[in-house]
Amino acid sequence: MPESAGSNRGPPAPVTAERRRSECEPIPVPHAGEDAPHNECADKFPPNRYPGNDVLVGGKRFDALQVGVRVLWEIKTHRFDTYTDFLRRQVIEDQVEELQEERAIAVACGYDFVVGVSSAAHKEALRRQDPTLKIVVTGCKR
Repeated sequence: MPESAGSNRGPPAPVTAERRRSECEPIPVPHAGEDAPHNECADKFPPNRYPGNDVLVGGKRFDALQVGVRVLWEIKTHRFDTYTDFLRRQVIEDQVEELQEERAIAVACGYDFVVGVSSAAHKEALRRQDPTLKIVVTGCKR
């Protein structure tokens, strides 16, 4: 079928491995929040390749890129054990949705994805909601 008069645009350029690679390259960016205990945990656990920074991959900020391996981390330093049952349910529901989106971005860019939480109770609540998440108890305090 002929193109309409005045249209000289062809189909959009395909997403090539080269274009995907550039969006997946880790870019250090300053930590997003002013939460010193959270930032300290993200820098030390795991050792963050870019201490003092988050890392931007696939258009998303992650708390850390682990030194020496292709693993992106999201760190949660919530005082989960002190929350009411209602608040725990709300937090887990919100976090699991966010973590699944982050994991999808990480995997699409060729990274593994791990969640670090401060307590075993937080880990167990996340695992009940999504047993496929890789979760580590950091012991980081707030």
